Amino acid sequence: MSDNDNHSAEFPSASGNTDYHVPVLLQETVDGLNMQPDGIYVDCTFGGGSHSGEILKRLGKNGRLLAFDQDADAKQNVPDDPRITFVPHNFRHLQRFLRLHKIAQVDGIMADLGVSSHQFDEADRGFSIRFEGDMDMRMDKRQDLTAFEVVDTYDEQRLHKLFEQYGEVTNSKTLAKTIVQVRQTVSLKTIANFKQAVQAVVKGNPNKYFAQVFQALRIEVNDELGALKEMLQQIPSLLKPGGRVAIITFHSLEDRIVKNFFRKGDVDETVVEDPFGRNVPEPPLKVITKKPITAAPEELKRNPRSRSAKLRVAEKM
Repeated sequence: MSDNDNHSAEFPSASGNTDYHVPVLLQETVDGLNMQPDGIYVDCTFGGGSHSGEILKRLGKNGRLLAFDQDADAKQNVPDDPRITFVPHNFRHLQRFLRLHKIAQVDGIMADLGVSSHQFDEADRGFSIRFEGDMDMRMDKRQDLTAFEVVDTYDEQRLHKLFEQYGEVTNSKTLAKTIVQVRQTVSLKTIANFKQAVQAVVKGNPNKYFAQVFQALRIEVNDELGALKEMLQQIPSLLKPGGRVAIITFHSLEDRIVKNFFRKGDVDETVVEDPFGRNVPEPPLKVITKKPITAAPEELKRNPRSRSAKLRVAEKM
């Protein structure tokens, strides 16, 4: 009997807290890692621990898992299992904390870039348009920048670009102008105040409109794209040859960055490929998923949030 077979007898079940977060593409992601029972793995986005739980199920007694999450609330979901080490920091510090734990290279890295259900459902976190609360949106409460500070202090041009690029808001210029005007007389500190203050410029379905606006603010507050790029650039040197990386994205901005990096080994979209093939270094990763993996019909029915999820997998050459 292998280490994998007797795992359940030796360690408590670790299926994750689905009340905290409903996992997306769970089996597909862990299958994509092509796991070795005695390998070392990293879950960059621990959250409710469901992906980590599935990894632990497939690890033998000598396997190891490092789980990162910058949100302090996630720590409550860490299972009592000697093979897992919880790192309460952003995954942009991946290499630093692996070194701290005396790990040079790993067999697999995964990340689920979606906001956890828990974060959306906690009114005081300010992530959701469904609740009243402060305009906060910090995933890591130790940081200073909040959504309120963004809408209260950024100039019109900066707000315009933010809503245009991160939220693809149709009238981003008008929205930015309105925010700069109304904040002189109205406080935008709460979600209700903010929504009321810009109500006149809302285009189309208000729920969809505010979802795009909130997405843009959340990405800015947490520097989500900057953190993603930093993490991706560390992956080739951290993976052992044959090791894999599996990343789930939820919007086109993230997906494009991941897709480009897996293909070219660079986060800069402006990198031009030499048509003559001169001096073009071989990309460090081999793409495993020619097309991204998306949720099956059963999962879509069970969890509507999975409809925008895309999983891409690559392997270290």
